[in-house]
Amino acid sequence: MRTLTELQKKLIPDLLDVMKHRYSILQSVHNLEPIGRRGLAERVHLTERAVRSEVDFLHEQGLIEVTSKGMYVSKEGTLVLEEMAGFMREIMGLNVLEQRIREKLNIDDVIIVPGNSDEYEWVKQEMGKVCISHLKKIVKNHSIIAVTGGTTMSAVADVMTPLGNNIDVLFLPARGGIGEKVENQASGIVAEMAEKARGDYRLLYVPDPLSEVAYQTLINEPSIKNVLDQIKTADVVIHGIGDALTMAKRRKTSNETLRELAVKKAASEAFGYYFDQEGNIVHKVRTVGIQLEDLSAIGNVITVAGGKSKAEAIISYFKQGRSNLLITDEAAAIQVLRG
Repeated sequence: MRTLTELQKKLIPDLLDVMKHRYSILQSVHNLEPIGRRGLAERVHLTERAVRSEVDFLHEQGLIEVTSKGMYVSKEGTLVLEEMAGFMREIMGLNVLEQRIREKLNIDDVIIVPGNSDEYEWVKQEMGKVCISHLKKIVKNHSIIAVTGGTTMSAVADVMTPLGNNIDVLFLPARGGIGEKVENQASGIVAEMAEKARGDYRLLYVPDPLSEVAYQTLINEPSIKNVLDQIKTADVVIHGIGDALTMAKRRKTSNETLRELAVKKAASEAFGYYFDQEGNIVHKVRTVGIQLEDLSAIGNVITVAGGKSKAEAIISYFKQGRSNLLITDEAAAIQVLRG
């Protein structure tokens, strides 16, 4: 027998479209609050007139509060978002999409959030919230969590909250830095996560990549060796997936290596490894921290990567890389199935 949602799609598809549209706007306000109408219009790519009409409706329903500082979602609005989350996933087809991605990538579990993180920063934060919700289910007292760098991991740190009562966790950078903004480096990210989760952390301020001589020298430094030993015993690893050429340029890779990566059709990067479209390792940079082979000994590996532009990189990485859970967004998932 058909579900109620399937019947609604047939009989009143316009009603579901309106529902999805208003739910999306309410969720946008929730993630961006406090925000004004003009700012909201820019973020959701609608005209101010269209946003004003929807905001007025949501305000009349008591779901949004309008103040001089901007708009906020009311307690009732927050309750509506929570209660409708499962239903919205169903009418957006996310449950079916998750199953198809699990089968295509041969991965244990997939969680998809609505939207496209290439266009909306709040979608990255939604992926971050899902990651934290999952962490709360799996971490135990004295767990060690290793985290890589990047803008997606930074978004996870932005929304980090305590992981539970009397839960003491240690956050470690999974690798060295690559000379980018401190808020996007692994050491900066774990410091922020630990503060918000009320945990502890260690730093690993070493450059990435390294020459062989520098690598051998650094890994034998007592303070660095201590952190590396702890990283190897991590209970959880959280990492992103990078587009190969983008990551190579961020590392200030030589023109010769960039040409080599292009010739070999490098598609993704993770943990200093570059993979082609078939998942073969085509290049590796010497990095301090977790290596690809270390993942087999780690109980929970969580991959967080989204955006339509990351689809090829996601497919490439999962031809080789190990992960227990992929957290991604709708745009990336749809593109992965097309790839």
